[in-house]
Amino acid sequence: MANGRSKRDSGRDAGGFSAIPWAVLDSPAYTRLSHPAKALLMEFARQFVRDNNGRLLASRVYLATRGWKSADMITKAKRELIEAGFIFETVKGHRPNKASWYAVTWQALDRIQGYDPGASGAFERGAYRKGIPLKNASLIPPHGTERAPIVPPHGIESRPTVPCGGTIRPVLGASSVPPHGHHLDKPSIHAIQTTH
Repeated sequence: MANGRSKRDSGRDAGGFSAIPWAVLDSPAYTRLSHPAKALLMEFARQFVRDNNGRLLASRVYLATRGWKSADMITKAKRELIEAGFIFETVKGHRPNKASWYAVTWQALDRIQGYDPGASGAFERGAYRKGIPLKNASLIPPHGTERAPIVPPHGIESRPTVPCGGTIRPVLGASSVPPHGHHLDKPSIHAIQTTH
């Protein structure tokens, strides 16, 4: 025994372990994941054992036993992992008691009975490498940071200040005074009654 270890002692605690390749952990897609999504990815890695990739669970009931309390957080993290290409849904769950199944994409999909039609053909190993940007991944637009012109495309020539039909001309001949005289020139009815 060298250093107090037996031949069978590997220097780590007994039991299985979760292995996530460095290619996954160092990928740009992984660095953009939220912390809940990274934690959920660890839950998928914990379930994987040799021949069950495609039958991994993320149901609220299962994850509650692992300390997950928020169904909303599970849903958001799951959606984020699917969009980033880290997991793939092989079976769509439904109520009352059918859970969805998932596969991690850094492993080959195992041949398991019960996948949804077309799931095996749609699975893409290494989908996380595509680098699909998540929301707010880049604040620089794809066409660059050139300044857009502030001049209209037809130029900056001045527009005429007169309407296209010319200036408006008054219509002469009509008087602003009523035909029976100006109302201030005539005595009021009240004034006539008081004088008599």
